[in-house]
Amino acid sequence: MVTSYAGSDDAAVAIGGARAGADVVRAMYGRRLDRIDKGAGDFATAADVEAEKAILGIIRAARPDDAVLGEEGGQQGAAGAVRQWLVDPLCGTLNYAVGNMLVAVNVALRDGAAAVADPFSGEVFFTDGETARVRHDGADDALLTPSSATRLVDVNLDPPFPSAPGFRAVDLLAHPAFVERFRPRVVSTTLALAWVAAGRRAAYVTDGGDLSGSVHFAAGIALCRAAGCVVTGIDGGPIGEAGRGLVVAADDETHGLLMSMTRSRSGVAGG
Repeated sequence: MVTSYAGSDDAAVAIGGARAGADVVRAMYGRRLDRIDKGAGDFATAADVEAEKAILGIIRAARPDDAVLGEEGGQQGAAGAVRQWLVDPLCGTLNYAVGNMLVAVNVALRDGAAAVADPFSGEVFFTDGETARVRHDGADDALLTPSSATRLVDVNLDPPFPSAPGFRAVDLLAHPAFVERFRPRVVSTTLALAWVAAGRRAAYVTDGGDLSGSVHFAAGIALCRAAGCVVTGIDGGPIGEAGRGLVVAADDETHGLLMSMTRSRSGVAGG
């Protein structure tokens, strides 16, 4: 039975949806799941599909007039609706399919509240659009505080690489200044974005097109912005229709260092 969030604010709906999806992901973990081929090496599993159904159940009960764009179900409702939810029910499907618990459940209202749930830690990172917090098993919500102290930078190495050969994330890992200052990590899930907001990662870097409206990235971007991270494209400009990829850094210094490295490697960014 779906709990009603009709009288709740958007952040509560996002949290409720993310938790519902995380419950399914956790419950189905370890089962032998058939892969649903999506082409170009991408695939989904029954866990992706069932988690999205659970999330949509929460959103439909609470906000029946809102549109939804789901990773598995596609567009439901008017694509140009004023209120649209972006849902990625299982970010890190390959990790999950091979028994790796590094995955995330992402739920975001475009330009509004958002939540990222870690099904296995029990944490839900969320924002109401103004502040960013984390909730864990009934404990008091804690503010997310970015920090570059870990010196860990997550770099997404998954294709496609639309900015190659001008920019290739893998080249960043070989940059002498990167090796001197940072330590690379490849988590292969946007859970890493929540970790930047929480101070567990110094930065996150990925290639791509306009990621601002992506079901994969919208929730993490909203979290990081509300937490006070520096959020740009790989060229240092704003993300959006004209943007490319994503660089999220805990602070200006870290962002500036990464920009100088990408520029010296590829010249993707202007002065």
